[in-house]
Amino acid sequence: MEFQWLTTFITAAECGNFRRAAEILFISQPSVTVHIKQLEAELGVQLFEREGKKVKLSEAGQRYLVHAKKLIEIYQRGMEDLNSFSQGYTSKLTLAISPLIADTILPFVLKSYTKQHPEVEITVKIIDSIEIEGAILREEVDLGLSCLNSHHPDLLCDLLYKDSVILVAPHDGRDAESAPPLDEEEVLTSNYLLTHNHPGYWDVLCKSVKNKYPSVRMLKVSQIHITKRFIVEGLGVSFLPTSTVRRELLEGRLLEVNCQSIHLPEANTYAIMKYNHSKQKEFLKFISNYRL
Repeated sequence: MEFQWLTTFITAAECGNFRRAAEILFISQPSVTVHIKQLEAELGVQLFEREGKKVKLSEAGQRYLVHAKKLIEIYQRGMEDLNSFSQGYTSKLTLAISPLIADTILPFVLKSYTKQHPEVEITVKIIDSIEIEGAILREEVDLGLSCLNSHHPDLLCDLLYKDSVILVAPHDGRDAESAPPLDEEEVLTSNYLLTHNHPGYWDVLCKSVKNKYPSVRMLKVSQIHITKRFIVEGLGVSFLPTSTVRRELLEGRLLEVNCQSIHLPEANTYAIMKYNHSKQKEFLKFISNYRL
């Protein structure tokens, strides 16, 4: 059986049209017809039924489409594995990382890791914390770095870091040494509070802020990098993990506001995995030497 027949079959099944399949595959329409007939002869079943100019899968075609896709996936994985081996990689580690954690010094950590372990092929998938647990259970990734704890009985979850949360505001243009400190109440009541950029602490924190300052206006912004951009542009203030704004504070683009009236939470980073194999252990040992 030719894998090209399978590719043609899958494409034609998705298009429902041999002419369109030929355009996508950059082959002639007669070639599509030949590939389908050869595959049908190999399998001993009719895969398509004609309805005028359109074609649709037969009952047998519908059943076989699932298997055809699996065969192509296995073939592609084999080719990727051989390609990795030819480039000197002897192992592979697939990471799921939440957008918020990816916005810390993690790129520097990964760069350092790949230098020390050139034999490991790293794949990074940026996935929202709430979806990381599912990706690990489905074994789509080997290890997840999440902002949310996992209590699933089939998963291992370790607390990697605790990060303080601070109130940050845009720079007001005044000299840091001579200007009075920013006032918590004034900052919160005269600006939008940008919320829900972290999946772990905002529901409780919003209630605390509202209890203390009922007039506070809130605006949900789901992504941390968008939140920081909004703050720099003067569109609001927010409570953010220190690690995510370290650079902006050092560069003077953001200011920390001393917050005394509201109990501030911690932002935690968790390592979640299904198997505690050597490659997971090695990476976690390496990353534990850094402060994300």
